[in-house]
Amino acid sequence: MKQKIIKNTKENILDVARNLFAEYTYLCVSMNDIASKLNITKPALYYHFKDKKELYKEILERVFKELETEIFKAVNQVKDPKAKLYQLIISYLKYGQKEKFLVKSLFLCFTKIDTSLKNEVIKLWNKLNFSLQKIFEEIFSNKQQDIKAIASLFISIMNGLLLEQSLNDKLNFEEITKRVAIILEVERK
Repeated sequence: MKQKIIKNTKENILDVARNLFAEYTYLCVSMNDIASKLNITKPALYYHFKDKKELYKEILERVFKELETEIFKAVNQVKDPKAKLYQLIISYLKYGQKEKFLVKSLFLCFTKIDTSLKNEVIKLWNKLNFSLQKIFEEIFSNKQQDIKAIASLFISIMNGLLLEQSLNDKLNFEEITKRVAIILEVERK
């Protein structure tokens, strides 16, 4: 029973911290803010996480894993390469819309963030890039293409769109998906 309470407390901490970081960014949220929002003591918070950086890293890992899971789930529902490409774009954008404040935090907090946290984010982006390369190998099968470059291009385009989307709620998903697909389709030929 005690283990279940501890696990639930940790999950609550992660959920509340994720929302606070998403709304106010990493730099503007303290462990005290998180403890206050949860109505727990700081020692209870530190029982689960040694510091804010460790807490943030765990949230980042979860967010990237969720994004990767959503992408693969969507892409694996279709067989046609063009349909896979559309599903890839749509799932990335939908996840970004759902996590738009956290996405904004990821992009906007890097100017003063510490090096180890930056390196963690870079590691996670690289892991995502590697996973996307597997999808692009399917989409671009039998084509002589630099899959690594295509995956990097895709991430760059999508992250720019996610940032724009977090700042502007009026983006048209369908139109964006078509435009990105056109750019990537040129690479397929």
